[in-house]
Amino acid sequence: MDREALKLRIELVPKSAWNRSLHDRMKRSAWNSLRTGVLAGQGNRCGVCRSESKLSCHEAWEYDDENKIQRLGGFEAVCALCHHVTHFGKAKLLSADRRIDLEAVINHFMTVNGTSRETFEAHRDDAFRIWRERSQYEWQTDLGDWASLIKPQTA
Repeated sequence: MDREALKLRIELVPKSAWNRSLHDRMKRSAWNSLRTGVLAGQGNRCGVCRSESKLSCHEAWEYDDENKIQRLGGFEAVCALCHHVTHFGKAKLLSADRRIDLEAVINHFMTVNGTSRETFEAHRDDAFRIWRERSQYEWQTDLGDWASLIKPQTA
């Protein structure tokens, strides 16, 4: 199945871009305000599966593989299961610590996309292949219109 045809996809962040999210760099109160607005703007429902359960504000990133630039494209309200699928690498770590049920995450991927286990496995393998390739490089992070929201760096 074509990666773009999937409604819910694994989107792994390259290693050099870890901890550079807007969420990681904003004051908590400012992030909570942004998060509340995003969730309300989507009717307090997951933008992928329409669930109302345990919503997060997901940062949607775009990757310029030629210039190695990670651009913040916007935000989406997502439920915990959709968020775990998207960040499947972190979900595997949480599962190893028995904090989440990885099989439930995989089943959610298959249900939302109407696909088989084989399709999931092929997609997962492709996502990790892309991640390994991207993780070989140092990425620049472009926060775009949201750059002004980050807390100032202290010396």
